[in-house]
Amino acid sequence: MRIDHIAYRVADRHKTVEFFREALGYSIVEEFDVNFDDGSQAQCFALAPPEANHLSSYVKTYGSYHLAPEIFVSDGSPDSVVGKWVTERNGVGGIHHIAYVVNSVADTMAEWREKGYAEFTTEEPMSCPGLTQCFTKPSALTGVIYEFIERDAGSKGFCQDNVKDLMESTEGL
Repeated sequence: MRIDHIAYRVADRHKTVEFFREALGYSIVEEFDVNFDDGSQAQCFALAPPEANHLSSYVKTYGSYHLAPEIFVSDGSPDSVVGKWVTERNGVGGIHHIAYVVNSVADTMAEWREKGYAEFTTEEPMSCPGLTQCFTKPSALTGVIYEFIERDAGSKGFCQDNVKDLMESTEGL
C-alpha cells in the first residue's frame, strides 16, 4: 500500500491551497463543486506534488519514482457536511482522512473487518468508472479515517459522485 492522497477539510480552501503552493510547491490540477441533496455545497481542489512537474524527465533519467501523495482540499457552506465538520473542530478543520491505494477495495474491506481493524461508513465500496473507494470510521487506535482507493490503469483524479457519497457517509463522524 502507498498513500494516494491526504484530504483536508478547512475553513478557507483558497488560503490553504495558497499555503501548499507557496510553502510546499504543490500545483492545482482540478477544481470542482459538490452539490448535496439538501442544497448545501462543498468546493474542492485537487493538488499535485511538485515532483509531478518533473516526473517524466526523472523517470527517463533514473527509471522509476514513487510520487508524493496528492492533496485534496475542501471547504463548504456552513450547513454542509464539510462546513459542520470544520465548525466542530474550532473553525479550523484539519486532516479529514488519509487515502491508501489498494489492489482491491472489497478484499481490503473484508480483511479489515475480519481482523477487527475498522468499521466502515458503508457496507459496500463506492464505484464510478475507473475508481472504487471506501471510508473507515475513525480508527480506535489512531483517530484517523482511512480511505481505500482502487484505480483502473490510467485512471487519475477524483469522481465527483464518489466524493459526494463519501462526504455524506462521514456526516456525524
